[in-house]
Amino acid sequence: MKQPFSATRNSCKLCMPLGAVMVVKGIALAMPFLHGSQGCSTYIRRYMISHFRDPVDIASSNFSESTAVFGGGSNLLAGLRNIITQYNPKLIGIATTCLAETIGDDVAGMLRNFEKELGANGPIIVHISTPSYSGTHEDGFRRAVRAVVERVAIRSRNGLLPGNRINVFPALFSPDDLRYLKDIFFDFGLKAAFLPDYSDTLDGSAWSEYKLIPKGGIEVDKIKMFPSAKASITFGAVTARMGQLTGAAYLKDSFNVAAHFIASPIGLRASDGLFELLKGLSGMDTPSRYADERGRLVDAYVDGHKYVYGKKAVIYGEEDLVVGLASFLSEIGMVPVIVASGGKSGFLKEEIARVNLCAHEPQIADDADFASIAECSRALKPDIIIGSSKGYGLAKELKVPLVRVGFPVHDRIGAARILSCGYKGALSLYDSVVNALLDSKQNSSSVGYGYL
Repeated sequence: MKQPFSATRNSCKLCMPLGAVMVVKGIALAMPFLHGSQGCSTYIRRYMISHFRDPVDIASSNFSESTAVFGGGSNLLAGLRNIITQYNPKLIGIATTCLAETIGDDVAGMLRNFEKELGANGPIIVHISTPSYSGTHEDGFRRAVRAVVERVAIRSRNGLLPGNRINVFPALFSPDDLRYLKDIFFDFGLKAAFLPDYSDTLDGSAWSEYKLIPKGGIEVDKIKMFPSAKASITFGAVTARMGQLTGAAYLKDSFNVAAHFIASPIGLRASDGLFELLKGLSGMDTPSRYADERGRLVDAYVDGHKYVYGKKAVIYGEEDLVVGLASFLSEIGMVPVIVASGGKSGFLKEEIARVNLCAHEPQIADDADFASIAECSRALKPDIIIGSSKGYGLAKELKVPLVRVGFPVHDRIGAARILSCGYKGALSLYDSVVNALLDSKQNSSSVGYGYL
């Protein structure tokens, strides 16, 4: 007998506009705008504020019943005028929600006419098509990066500028990851411009008074210079397979900027790949600081090997994240038994096979939800679960630890400062995994050993 299936069973993804908002929040003096219902912006603000613990303003065209029938053009233009008057942004990123996409609003046409009305002194307006029924927040992130590059970088057609200018397109990294990666590029003598860069805008210092737009983010003028860079680097194994959908591909095709695609630097091997690339681009050897970090990481792998070897793990999250986690876990001797993502690029299984060092082949679940992840997990009896806060209920049911990475993390402080990139990030992640396993062993013991 066929089991009944519900279409809504706690999906392992969030909506496309959320990813687009994160990109816009990583641009200086930029304002995200959702063309759709107010509930969409409230939903995204709730998720981002509880994760980053910082204020997040998102404008909305506030669809009603009448706009859903007759179109939201008047709401869109009225909202834009209000935003320009109140916030004076340099860039507005407009993400279209499911409702606006479904009724077929000609947003691009409306914006062309509106920009003519504004004239040369108005803000740059970027339209990002993000219907959630066709993708995830990771897809929205990628689409927003490409849309911003197409709209802004085309304004600069200068020749190659002096200096080692590098365009960097990160994955959905934490603000702390972005800060650390910027340090790495700087220490290699490379002038790296990150799009997006929300390392300050979504993890800033305390304010004495409210700021309409937080400081930080990549400046629009730097994005204009992207066509004059020496090279572009895009992070993410799955993103790399998408080729023409990336900002780096657009810059290569339109301006002949060399494009490099590498896996997210999670773990020893992937971090080695990043440092080898930077050595080639800079002509420098790896700075001693990072050679020392690598040595400490290898030493930690040896110290904790007896605690992690053969332990079974369930991992879930964005596709590029879970590829990085699978690579990391297999290199420390753990066995990923389930690798799940809400994405459905079609590349996940192949990329996991490429990085997995274990003899055991994990179950790969793309377009997954937490109900199906739970069903598989109950049978496989994992020792640990690694992913966002959304797996807490499953971890509690199975009585195994949950190591929180990715987005969203609602039930812990410091999500913006979870470091997983590079040797330093791998060491932090390794300590978290090993200590979670030790804590679980200690708590489940009737003796409660004080020495493990």
